[in-house]
Amino acid sequence: MKFRPCIDIHNGAVKQIVGSTLRDAGDQAQENFVSEVDAPYYAKLYQEKGIRGGHVIMLNKADSPYYAQTKEQAIAALKAYPKGLQAGGGITPENAKEFLDAGASHVIVTSYVFAGGMIRFPNLEKLVATVGKRRLVLDVSCRFFGDGYYVCTDRWQKRTDFMLTPENLDTLSVYCDEFLIHAVDVEGKNSGIEKDLVALLSEWIDRHEEFHEKFTYAGGVRSISDIKTISELGDGHINVTVGSALDLFGGNLKMEEVLAFTQK
Repeated sequence: MKFRPCIDIHNGAVKQIVGSTLRDAGDQAQENFVSEVDAPYYAKLYQEKGIRGGHVIMLNKADSPYYAQTKEQAIAALKAYPKGLQAGGGITPENAKEFLDAGASHVIVTSYVFAGGMIRFPNLEKLVATVGKRRLVLDVSCRFFGDGYYVCTDRWQKRTDFMLTPENLDTLSVYCDEFLIHAVDVEGKNSGIEKDLVALLSEWIDRHEEFHEKFTYAGGVRSISDIKTISELGDGHINVTVGSALDLFGGNLKMEEVLAFTQK
């Protein structure tokens, strides 16, 4: 298990939000924390701690009046920690190279691949042809809808028809180097993890050694106990992101404790 840090940027500022409250209309979201320092500050801190593979997520839509500021912060963070961070949020084959050239180790993609409520294999294939499998992270962030977990797109606002099943993960794994998953229903709520989702991931990862420590879970982590549960359910093969609960973002969980647990 590895600790994968985050730098979430909304309206030009580093924030922690309640994921399910994010709205394009008016660029609104319920905020847990708004940082007084910029994105490069966090990038340099992660670099000093030797933490690799964190994700920089731009939470504004490309046509938002805040997008330019948000993108500027993201690019600055990538440049501050070359090859140490991944970039996501509105990534397409047309703009992916800009973020990779700025220093991203990978680009993270959801909405371009799961467009119009369904998976678009031509889009996925175009993306792989542009950036290469080894620099692509597929974001399969999801919510539970009665019969299973479904991928959500457009800053988690839209449900797709793509259910998270072992068979569907098999299909996607051919195209990417890593997976990132936010449990949207608990994201930013500091209410505990989605154990059923972690168990589902663990079942798949057990059969795919090449994805050991290449599947990162985020959502609801509030304590070392939650991280321990992820480690136990995932047999140490699922990485973890901590957001609002982390002391860096106004929470009570100390990053040093998280590092001590995940690095032991």
